Amino acid sequence: MFYTYIVASKRNGTICTGSTDDIIKRVYEHREKVRRGFTAKYGVSSLVWYEQRGSRETAFRRERQIKEWRRSWKLRLIEQDNPTWRDLYEDLVPGINDPQPPGLPGPPDTP
Repeated sequence: MFYTYIVASKRNGTICTGSTDDIIKRVYEHREKVRRGFTAKYGVSSLVWYEQRGSRETAFRRERQIKEWRRSWKLRLIEQDNPTWRDLYEDLVPGINDPQPPGLPGPPDTP
């Protein structure tokens, strides 16, 4: 599968459009600031919109198309499916933001 996606810093904040063949890995990289660059600098890490595409080429073309749009069109695209700008990464990786239950041991002590 191939994906076109939009990540954001917060609702109506800085946004960035991309394409990938591994959306979980790519959004993880945004969240953890694995790559230096625009998204790390501006804290753009919340997956607010994505769609599956049939090929790498169509995902890339859709990315380029969206990048040419006015900002208002991009916001409308996000809000038609995700009006609260919820982080959709949580749908892809269930439990990712759940706190550790109390009483569970932490990491082992290291000597």
